[in-house]
Amino acid sequence: MEDYRININYAKALFIVAADTNQLDTVNDDMRLVNSVCAENHLLNVVFANPVIREDKKIAILKDLFESRISKISMLFLVFVVRKRRAVNLKGISNAFVELFRKDRNIVLAQLVTATEIDDEAMQSVCKAVGEFTQMDVELKAKIDPDILGGFSVAFNNNMYDARISTQVAKMRKEFSKNVYESKL
Repeated sequence: MEDYRININYAKALFIVAADTNQLDTVNDDMRLVNSVCAENHLLNVVFANPVIREDKKIAILKDLFESRISKISMLFLVFVVRKRRAVNLKGISNAFVELFRKDRNIVLAQLVTATEIDDEAMQSVCKAVGEFTQMDVELKAKIDPDILGGFSVAFNNNMYDARISTQVAKMRKEFSKNVYESKL
């Protein structure tokens, strides 16, 4: 069962340990890896959520997946989470840790959606514009959505700049639906 309070409390505990041992960057990379593996692998989440599967089997799965790829602190933390019967929360905990890291480092996550792939220069200009607006460093995630026809949208910190063609067409349609013509008769 996913619970935000559980996720954030475990993430805060890991954050404190990582900060005390000066391994925040390493643990952040590890938690990003754990989050991406959990997000991509539905079967892994089903295994972690199944109470019939014993903890030692879940720990063995974690060690096979991550032991050679993540730091010792992160591995010990993952084993601790499984032993506390919170394996189902691994994705949420790792996501909460990454959010805490961003907040600590004054980084904003921005989501750019375009109709086609854009070049690095355009990505840098979007990062610069968002950075100037928020006064924060920007982590930009780009997504291609051919359904938007053209233009782009950028979402960050509950803000959105929408320059999609479909939005512009909808605005024009709304403007043209108003009758601004006044008869002089």
